Amino acid sequence: MYRGGYTGRILRINLTDQSIKTEPLPENLARSYIGGAGFGIKLLFDEVKKGIDPLGPENKLIFAPGPLTGTSVPCASRMAITSKSPLTGAVGMSLTGGYFPVELKFAGFDVMIIEGRSEKPVYISIKDDSVKIRSAEKVWGMKTTDTQQIIKNELNDQNTRIACIGPAGENLSRLACIINELRAAGRKGLGAVMGSKNLKAIAVRGSGSVNIASNEKLKTARDFMAKEMKNSPVLYPQFAKLGTPMVVDALSELGIFPGKNYGETGVFVPVEEIGVKTQLTRNMGKEHCYGCPVGCSQLKLAKTGEYAGIMSEGPEFETMYSFGGTTGVDNIDAIIAADRISDELGIDTISAGVTIAFAMELYEKGIIDKKDTGGIELKFGNYRVMVDMLRLMAYREGFGDVLSDGSKKAAERIGKDSYKYAMHVKGLELPGYDVRGAKAHGLNYATSYTGADHNRGYAFQEIFGIPIPEPVDRFSIKGKGALTKWNQDVRSATCDAPTMCAFLLDMAVPAVATQNTSNLLEAVTGLTFTPDEIEKVGERMNNLARLFNAREGFGRKDDNLPDRILTEPIKNGNSKGSFISRKELDTMLDEYYSARGWDREGTPTKAKLEELGL
Repeated sequence: MYRGGYTGRILRINLTDQSIKTEPLPENLARSYIGGAGFGIKLLFDEVKKGIDPLGPENKLIFAPGPLTGTSVPCASRMAITSKSPLTGAVGMSLTGGYFPVELKFAGFDVMIIEGRSEKPVYISIKDDSVKIRSAEKVWGMKTTDTQQIIKNELNDQNTRIACIGPAGENLSRLACIINELRAAGRKGLGAVMGSKNLKAIAVRGSGSVNIASNEKLKTARDFMAKEMKNSPVLYPQFAKLGTPMVVDALSELGIFPGKNYGETGVFVPVEEIGVKTQLTRNMGKEHCYGCPVGCSQLKLAKTGEYAGIMSEGPEFETMYSFGGTTGVDNIDAIIAADRISDELGIDTISAGVTIAFAMELYEKGIIDKKDTGGIELKFGNYRVMVDMLRLMAYREGFGDVLSDGSKKAAERIGKDSYKYAMHVKGLELPGYDVRGAKAHGLNYATSYTGADHNRGYAFQEIFGIPIPEPVDRFSIKGKGALTKWNQDVRSATCDAPTMCAFLLDMAVPAVATQNTSNLLEAVTGLTFTPDEIEKVGERMNNLARLFNAREGFGRKDDNLPDRILTEPIKNGNSKGSFISRKELDTMLDEYYSARGWDREGTPTKAKLEELGL
C-alpha cells in the first residue's frame, strides 16, 4: 500500500450532465503505472472506445501529475495530459510544467478526467473539494493571457493556476495546444479536444500538501540526485544559463539543424543570426517551474523592427527550429514574436511552423500559387508572412484554414503530390532534428506511440555523444532497435510517469536514471521498485499505448518516415550524404520489434503481454 505521494483520489467531471464526483485511486494502478502518462495511457485504453471521434463527446481528457509532483523533489512539477489525438488518431499525450500540476495535487487529486461536452462555453474552478462548472461565455474568444487574468479576477484569487485554450482551440484547429501561464501542453491537438467540449479553462487552487512515506529516505534520495545534477558538466554551467535554445549551435555543428523544410539542411544554417551569441542579446532573465533549481526557461525580448517590445517565455529550441530553420527565417525578433503570438492564440509552435514551411515549399515549387493562398507570397524566409499565417490558422481564415489541421491533412486537401513535402509521422510534424544524421532518433520518430515525437525516446547518445548505455555511431543502424526501446522505456518510466523533467535524464542522471527514480519513489510513496522494475513500467506503458494504436488501425505501415528522409541525402555540412534508406528503416524496425517481443508487423505478442501483466 502506498503511504505517500498520492492523494488517493480521482476527480471525474462530465460536462454533458454537469456531474462531478471523486473516486478512489486503485493501488494496482499506482504500482503498475506510477502516475502521469502511465495513468493517462491506462485510463485512455480502458475508457475510450475504439473508433470514437477525437472531437466528439466520447473522447476524454485525462490530467495526471505524478507522485513526485508537489513534494520537495526538484524538477518534478510536471503533468501529463492524455487523450485520443485529433491530429493523428493515435494516443495523444503531452507534458507541461509550471505551477498548475502542483496546484492540482495540493487540491487533492492524482487524476482529473473530463468527459462529455457542454452545450455552452464553460470553465471549471477547483478550490480543494469545491469543484464548480461556471459560464465561460465572457472569456470565449479571448486569447490565453487575457483569459487567465479575467478568470483570476472573477475568482478573486490572483494565485489561482489556470490551464486554458485560445482561439485555435475554440476553432478546433488540430494544432491547438493547452496553455497554463505561458507553458504549453503542445502538439497532438489537445487544445482542440478542450474546444470540442466547449471547455475554455480549468482554474485550480489547493491548500493541501503531499504526504511523504519517509522523510529520512527522501533526504538521502534527494542528496543522491543533487550530487548527480551538480556533477553534470552541462546542466548548471550551460543549460541553466541558456536553456534549450543552445541546441541550435550544437545541431548546426552536427549538420542536422533542419533547413527550409529539410530541403536545405547543412546549406541554410542561420547559427550566426539565431544561435546562442545572438540569443544572449535578447535575454531578459529566466523562469523556474515550481521547485526547480535549474530555471531553464529563458525570457527573450524582441528589440528591433516591427516586433520590438514583444517578450516571450522562450522561444525554446524547437521553436527556433520551427519558426527559424525550417521556414528559412533568420530574424530572431520575428521568431520571438511568433512564439508569443502562438502562446496567445494557443497553437503549437512545432506543428504550426513545420506546416507553414511545407506550404512555403509548395509555393516555391509552383504546386500552389497566389490564387490558392489568397494573394499571400509564401516564400521561405518571409518572416512577416510566417507571423501573419499564425492568426489565419488559429481563426481558420483564408488559406489558414487549409493549414489549420497540420501538414498531413493539408496535403490531402491540396493534392498534386504535395504529400512528398509533408514532414510528419502518423500526422505529427517532425521536431527539430534532421534524423538522416541521427538514425536512432529517426527510428524513435517512426515508432513513437504519439507520432514524430523527440520526447518519447530521445537519442541523447547521438545528439550529445553521451555513451550510455553504450557509445554509438549516429550514422550506423547497428543496434539502434534495442537502443530505441531502451530510450523509450527509460524515459517513460523515469520522466513521463513520476513525473520528472526529461532534461534531467539527458543531462544529469542518464547513468543512474532508473536507480534515481527507484530511490525517490520508495522515499515518497513507500512502494519499492528495483531499477529493472522501473524500466518494466516504461515497457508496460509503451506496449499498452501500442495496443491502443493497433486497435485504431495503426501498424508497421505507419512506422514510417517522410519520403525526403528516405530518399534525399543531406546536401552539406557534417552530415552530408547521409539519409535513412527504406532498407535501413526496415532493418531497424525488425530489430526494434524483436527487442520488444512483437511480431514482424509490430503487434505485441501474447507472451510479451502476459510477461507485462497485460
